[in-house]
Amino acid sequence: MPSRRRGRGRYAPGRYRETQVLSRPARHLVNRFSFGITPALTAEVRKAGSHLAWFDQQLVTAYDGSANGFQSWWPDLALPAAVVFRRQRDLVRHSLEVGYDVGSRTMVRRMQSPRPVLEVMTKFWENHLHVPLTADNVAVFRADYGERIRAGALGRFDDLLVAAVLHPAMLMYLGNAGSTRTHPNENLGRELLELHTVGIGHHTEEDVKSSARILTGWRVALYSTWEPYYSSDDHWTGPVRVKDFADPNGAADGQALTVRYLRYLAHHPETARRIATKLVRVFVSDDVPASLVDRLAAIYLAGGTEIKPVLRALVRSREFAGAVDRKVRDADGDVVATYRLLGARVTRPRNEFSAANTAFWQAGALGLSPFTWPRPDGQPLDNRSWASPTRVLASVSLHWELAGRWPATEIRFTRPVDFLPERSMLFRDLVDHLSRQLLQRPSTEALLKAGCRATGYAPKDTVTATSDLFRGKWQRLITTFLDSPAFYQH
Repeated sequence: MPSRRRGRGRYAPGRYRETQVLSRPARHLVNRFSFGITPALTAEVRKAGSHLAWFDQQLVTAYDGSANGFQSWWPDLALPAAVVFRRQRDLVRHSLEVGYDVGSRTMVRRMQSPRPVLEVMTKFWENHLHVPLTADNVAVFRADYGERIRAGALGRFDDLLVAAVLHPAMLMYLGNAGSTRTHPNENLGRELLELHTVGIGHHTEEDVKSSARILTGWRVALYSTWEPYYSSDDHWTGPVRVKDFADPNGAADGQALTVRYLRYLAHHPETARRIATKLVRVFVSDDVPASLVDRLAAIYLAGGTEIKPVLRALVRSREFAGAVDRKVRDADGDVVATYRLLGARVTRPRNEFSAANTAFWQAGALGLSPFTWPRPDGQPLDNRSWASPTRVLASVSLHWELAGRWPATEIRFTRPVDFLPERSMLFRDLVDHLSRQLLQRPSTEALLKAGCRATGYAPKDTVTATSDLFRGKWQRLITTFLDSPAFYQH
């Protein structure tokens, strides 16, 4: 016991209160609805008056135009589908490479967008209405699909569902682009029910058949003009019934029928519960409280599938308040947060080795690059999937590389010495400052001890701009924070 008391005394943490941190509830909300809390974001939340006021401002200003940058960084994303495919055929550039551009732009938006709530909710819906960019030739439409999802990420789910399901990327991915009245393809009709709306166990095989028949006629001119179109000749006619939705379906043009059907599903109570459950699993915890799901589902239905009222209720719930640090950062979340916390700013890419493109592949090294999950159910949402030893080792490697200022092209890193807030200070106070800045909480005995062991510095050693800490030992110190449980859990 005496030796343990001496240990606590030796590694008593510093308290550098000049570096302000958000309150625990504020840190919790902003961590869940951003991709890493930077000093600038901390100041923004404090200026708003409270974390809830900041959140509400984010909802109101989501589409003010401030988050629309990076459109010209990857010019191929603006090309029509037919041009993308023609360039692939002519061996100019493969469409899959254009798909990778979608992933790269997404990573940069998450790093640098001033509207993190919009980016977080775009990620949520692109996962829920998942279309992998690696699916056969889907990359010709994947950029536009992502923009459609982003445009509706904070609107009404019924509008979003119509836009997503009838988009050529979704029609191609799940086989509806070639579905006809004589051979209805059931893939989209099934996944629409199982994944996008009411969920597994809440429909029958006959529902799937009718669902597929309703969707016939929505086509894409594959390998020619690549134009989406509606073909009345390919629409199956005759009575259809899915759950309580019934229609004689006598007209050759079933476009209006399709929209009515999709809106029916979006407004269904089972869809409300499915959406509420997924929101709780992503933003609260893996253990989903039924009472919160009930409340959010009721708000969703009462608001006509509006998303913003549901989110406002979620972040103000006692269940959300009680779930601090119960989620684990996934692969792309880890990469983006590391760039942000290290103060790295990527610039327009010049080639595949530029940082703006490298980040996409760094997420893959941790387990999964954006939009590359191969199945239509979207990437895993649970902690267990992102907490394997392999993932941890990959993250350790990532943090070490970035702390060592790699990638090195088309990127500006904050200099190590610029993390020193004063000309001279004790090492333990520097550790506390870094803990507050990087982890949004004061340092602990364990963190200080780890920092000392990593660098060879003692708690009361003096640190200045000329200290060797900012040369060969900096990586060891900074990764002590990035590899801590406080970084992985948020």
